[in-house]
Amino acid sequence: MNDNKLMNRAADNIRILAASMVEKANSGHPGGAMGGADFINVLFSEFLVYDPENPAWEGRDRFFLDPGHMSPMLYSTLALAGKFTLNELKEFRQWGSPTPGHPERDITRGIENTSGPLGQGHTFAVGAAIAAKFMKARFEEVMNETIYAYISDGGIQEEISQGAGRIAGALGLDNLIMFYDANDIQLSTETKDVTIEDTGKKYEAWGWKVITINGNDPDEIRSALNEAKAEKERPTLIIGHTVMGKGARKADGSSYEANCATHGAPLGGDAYVNTIKNLGGDPVNPFIIFPEVAELYAKRTAELKKIMEEKNAVKAAWAKANPEKAAKLELFFSGKVPEVNWAAIEQKANVATRAASATVLGALATQVENMVVASADLSNSDKTDGFLKKTHAFKKGDFSGAFFQAGVSELTMACCCIGMALHGGIIPACGTFFVFSDYMKPAIRMAALMEIPIKFIWTHDAFRVGEDGPTHEPVEQEAQIRLMEKLKNHKGHNSMLVLRPADAEETTIAWKLAMENMTTPTGLIFSRQNINNLPAGNDYAQAAKGAYIVAGSDENPDIILVASGSEVATLVAGTELLRKDGVKVRIVSAPSEGLFRNQAPGYQESIIPCGAKVFGLTAGLPVTLEGLAGANGKVWGLESFGFSAPYKVLDEKLGFTAENVYKQVKAML
Repeated sequence: MNDNKLMNRAADNIRILAASMVEKANSGHPGGAMGGADFINVLFSEFLVYDPENPAWEGRDRFFLDPGHMSPMLYSTLALAGKFTLNELKEFRQWGSPTPGHPERDITRGIENTSGPLGQGHTFAVGAAIAAKFMKARFEEVMNETIYAYISDGGIQEEISQGAGRIAGALGLDNLIMFYDANDIQLSTETKDVTIEDTGKKYEAWGWKVITINGNDPDEIRSALNEAKAEKERPTLIIGHTVMGKGARKADGSSYEANCATHGAPLGGDAYVNTIKNLGGDPVNPFIIFPEVAELYAKRTAELKKIMEEKNAVKAAWAKANPEKAAKLELFFSGKVPEVNWAAIEQKANVATRAASATVLGALATQVENMVVASADLSNSDKTDGFLKKTHAFKKGDFSGAFFQAGVSELTMACCCIGMALHGGIIPACGTFFVFSDYMKPAIRMAALMEIPIKFIWTHDAFRVGEDGPTHEPVEQEAQIRLMEKLKNHKGHNSMLVLRPADAEETTIAWKLAMENMTTPTGLIFSRQNINNLPAGNDYAQAAKGAYIVAGSDENPDIILVASGSEVATLVAGTELLRKDGVKVRIVSAPSEGLFRNQAPGYQESIIPCGAKVFGLTAGLPVTLEGLAGANGKVWGLESFGFSAPYKVLDEKLGFTAENVYKQVKAML
């Protein structure tokens, strides 16, 4: 245990650096960082176990920051730990800087998650804690980590916190310790004006252990962390009552603590100067690490190296006794594409693509041991039960299975699965109805930004949900999701792969592409209703190029028909009518426009030549296919919400029939 005078000095050092970063950038949030400095200092200087020489060590404790606006606190602490230089802190929020306004995942720097949209960060931590339980069930003492999360009033208020709290409690995640920075101050109001419930009792109702402390007292923080570490049944919430802007002083020298103004703006002018002086720093030269604080963190680094020597010895002995498990552990964390016998997967003809997906998932359940599949209480409808039937769901005290029943909570489920991927070692997939992807958009965006290879499984892909009516019938969703194929990530790649297969066989290829995609999220969009298979002899492997010519198409076509999903079969049926009139037709299945646009221009021209007449058919908004149809093209889509009726009636009423394909194409010719 370190002397509290030294601990307070280190926390003040973090406060000085955090306030100075914001001041120099003239942008940011100093108050919360100043209030939370005591907790993060105790955590990093005395509790968090990681390998200073191997940041990616799979058995490390992990720290997930939820309020990304408190990045100055994290960067300053990591600077004390040697992960950032003082010059890098000075470049806070600047172009090309490794210290952006909200932290972005960088394991080598000690940053486990990109954070910003409040509520997601601590939900990632719940997912990581589930992943840690999964790993411990398979690799015993070598995967014995603790997951720490840091949340603020805003994160507690975000609706996702209910899902995260419920799931962590239901699963008994005793390896999860969350610090709630309860400083009573928000950006534009005091917390009491918008939150009146007893937060502690809320978490206790979810099955959490709750400890309430003075969050600025190192002894109380230390005691709470030790108590939480000793808990063997429940996740722990430490409610730390902290002081927003701790140590801050106004221009007249009076207290600036517990003031909304310190939340989201630089302290400014004499207030900044007085604050730095009050904290024992030099306003002229604030970017320094005090010698005694440097010594404190150097001592912790030495302790960690000794801890790692012991852990590496335990792992070596374990690996010698369990060579197969050791090889498996290494494989899980390698990030390699899993080996799957795709050729052995046999699909029934003319089935719904959700059923075809279930067939693939059944194979993956037995061949990919580190895959976890989740469903938002729809496993028997989204057909993720194809996976579940070969394993069993996680339960409190039993993580030997590989299925995560998330309950009705699409956003929470998605963020938990992202957290599993952030933890590493797990390939997560999660399923729900496509229309409910609306509840997942914030998570999809974060997965794309972090380049997380999660697989989103979306079924009931169109108005053919039928009698469930317009609330359950996706129309605009495909266009929205496909925008992510057009949005580039910072590596210059499509930020997401989106695949809507045309039939059962193309579903197998879509899943193969999804499993081979280890660099971005993948969205798989499947039908509820049965779909006729494409013509015999179709070369499904070509689907890997995003769009390809369907077997049986005519040479030198008069018109090119383009679709994805079940609409391809409708085009095939319409082609039979057109050929009776002597019309030459090329049918193109386009499961992914994003993949197609990545192909060489020559290939794209060979499939859909510039200037060709193109007819597109989509059960979504016409804009979904307008990029492929081009200037000379026409797209038949749905331009309104859906309607409640049997799906075959809707096909007739809305023009998704062979007869209407014939009629529309003849009008074009």
